[in-house]
Amino acid sequence: MTLAQHFAAYSEWRADLSEVLEKFALWLVENELTDAQTDRRITHLLDKLREDRLHVAFVAEFSRGKSELINALFFANYGNRILPSTAGRTTMCPTELMFDRSRPPSIELLPIESRESNASISEYKRFPDEWETIPLDTTSAEAMQEALRHVSDVIRIDCATAEKFGFALADGDSALFRVDADGTVEIPRWRHAVINFPHPLLAQGLVILDTPGLNAIGTEPELTLSLLPNAHAVLFILAADTGVTQSDLTVWREHIGTPGGRKKGRIVVLNKIDSLWDELKSEAEIDAEIARQIDTCAWTLELPEGQIFPVSAQKGLVAKINDDPELLKRSRLTDLERALSEELIPAKQEIVRDSTESEFADCYLRTRSLLESRLANLREQVAELTELRGKNKGVVEYMMGKVRVEKEEFESGLQRYYAVRSVFSQLTNKLFAHLGLDSLRLLTTATREAMLNATFSKTLTTAMAHFFDVARGNLIRSESEVTEILAMMEAIYRKFSVEHGLKLGAPIAFSLIRYEKEIDRLDEWCSTHINTVFQLLIQEKGHLTQRFFEEVAILVRKTFEHANRDAESWLKAIMAPMEIQIREHQIQLKRRLESIKRIHQATDTLEERIAELVSVEDKLVSQMQALNRVGQNIHHVLQQTVSLDGVRSAA
Repeated sequence: MTLAQHFAAYSEWRADLSEVLEKFALWLVENELTDAQTDRRITHLLDKLREDRLHVAFVAEFSRGKSELINALFFANYGNRILPSTAGRTTMCPTELMFDRSRPPSIELLPIESRESNASISEYKRFPDEWETIPLDTTSAEAMQEALRHVSDVIRIDCATAEKFGFALADGDSALFRVDADGTVEIPRWRHAVINFPHPLLAQGLVILDTPGLNAIGTEPELTLSLLPNAHAVLFILAADTGVTQSDLTVWREHIGTPGGRKKGRIVVLNKIDSLWDELKSEAEIDAEIARQIDTCAWTLELPEGQIFPVSAQKGLVAKINDDPELLKRSRLTDLERALSEELIPAKQEIVRDSTESEFADCYLRTRSLLESRLANLREQVAELTELRGKNKGVVEYMMGKVRVEKEEFESGLQRYYAVRSVFSQLTNKLFAHLGLDSLRLLTTATREAMLNATFSKTLTTAMAHFFDVARGNLIRSESEVTEILAMMEAIYRKFSVEHGLKLGAPIAFSLIRYEKEIDRLDEWCSTHINTVFQLLIQEKGHLTQRFFEEVAILVRKTFEHANRDAESWLKAIMAPMEIQIREHQIQLKRRLESIKRIHQATDTLEERIAELVSVEDKLVSQMQALNRVGQNIHHVLQQTVSLDGVRSAA
């Protein structure tokens, strides 16, 4: 089973999951069991499944065959090269290949001049007018190839402008951006490219990131701070004839294989093994030479040999197009495809399964608790009314008084609930005093002022370190407040369950640890790329300050924005079950009292009312059974796994 087939099976599983969740949402509406919070959570789940993307990044120095490898792995069925692949540099700017059905096939190109502003690529994506759009004619391979060549466009500018755009200029043969005799330098024309192409894999949610070499990676911090760390797989491509060069090692150490960084999903491809094919050598000798290169690369990159794959992307592409199984086997491309399938799809499916299961389980349990509460209250009413058969008015009056007392006791208990709401509101305000964006805004302003007013390098270093210390401290204090809110809600859940028989279960837990880890990661990146002795020596204070806020502080803000959004959702989710159960209990007590009042006024309505309630009970039991079936269906789909032979089986 190829990677394409495996990914198609995963997409089918995701579609099945969306379908059963949509049926669950429809069933809730039809049975009048939905509420704003549950509806919002199911909609959010469905949106996440619809927008689910699998990001695969290709990283290498130029002339390692990245574009050819992408063509061989994903686009061979097209019968031609989709991405331009020639000797020298073909990928001049980071290029995303994806498909968005809401937009026509096209290439969107962000001019390099956009680097003059403080905005990141992700921010520019919200402003389509800033991009140059080239239509993509998917009916003609030649027209498409011609359009795609624009990704490789370059311009010549003076040195001052090139340095302002962030390009490191140098002399010598090793420099990628060299100053010519006329004082100009050749740089990429575009800062970023997005190719919207209706390929089946891209339509199913695959996003391919093709990156340029070291110099261009270094000038676009969003690549190293966001796009690469968040990719589900990063393929680092080397040339089999040269192995790990010094520039390769720099890319690996600075941007991919960082100490303590993520190792899962990081794969090294030793490309162009066909350069080692020699008619004067036996297959065994060639295999031994390839094995030696793998061993050397594994030692240099400090990786297990199992994460290094020797391939010939060019021969693999030719073999697929010409349907040549012998050449395909010799290219070893299928070994890499199998590894990607084994590494990528199950890991991605596990992430989607875990997040969906936990969200659905909460919605399911909340609905089940509501039905159980209604059923318990209804059966209590039936039992009360059954006891009244043949009883005189005095007994009916006694029962009416008993329910009235119960109602008054519950309403008295509500005072405690309102007091909890008040404390909950105070704790929430305290939480957002630390986690909220206002405190971060004040910290950012103070840090900027401290950096701009700094007279010594040490002051700059201290200001950056202080920024991270305070940001991290705010998250730690927020975590403490989250724990306090959770403990209070657990206590009140228990109290109302015991005293009033509410079906509340346990409140949902929440943690800010993942945001603390993200702050740690950004702090570490800053310490190795901005807050270093070398950078403090070579860069002006104003430029260093600008870099810190454009590259790092903006991502800290995004981290806090995500934390705020998740905390707000959790606070709504933790209070919603109690509000629903209290409202439901009030309604049921009112109905019980009204039933007994009606019977007190006319005893001939007793049997009528009992029959009415039994009919409602039957409906509730049917709803419980239907809910169980819905839960079983969703659990069945969630537990299916996509295997390499395309068969989906229980996990």
